[in-house]
Amino acid sequence: QVQLVESGGGLVQAGGSLSLSCAASGRTFSSYAMGWFRQAPGKDREFVAAISGSGASTGYADSVKGRFTISRDNAKNTAYLQMNSLKPEDTAVYYCAARIDYGLAYRYRSLSEYAYWGQGTQVTVSS
Repeated sequence: QVQLVESGGGLVQAGGSLSLSCAASGRTFSSYAMGWFRQAPGKDREFVAAISGSGASTGYADSVKGRFTISRDNAKNTAYLQMNSLKPEDTAVYYCAARIDYGLAYRYRSLSEYAYWGQGTQVTVSS
C-alpha cells in the first residue's frame, strides 16, 4: 500500500510552466510504477504520463508529448510532472496514481491498472 499526496497546482498563464509533485508514503516507492491523470470539468479522467518503478521507462499521452515530462526521485519518495507550454485545454484536476511494478508489461494508460490515487491538485491555465 502507498498513500499519495499531490501538490504544486495553481493558476498559470497560457504558455507558462508549472511543476507538480506527488509525495508517497511507505518504504517501497521504487516498487511502484507511477502515473499522472487529469480530469477536466464535464470530462472523463484521462491518462497524461507514466513512469516505471526504476524510472527507466516513460510514456505520454499524445496531447502532452513534447510539453510535459514525468520523473521521479526514489530517494525522496516523490514523482513529478513538469508541465511546459501550458494551454487552456490543460486545465483540470491532476491526479497521481500508483501500481505495483512487477517488471512485466501492463496497460499503463488505463485507469484500472492503478490501485492507489492521490486527492488531486487543481491546475488552471488562463488564456
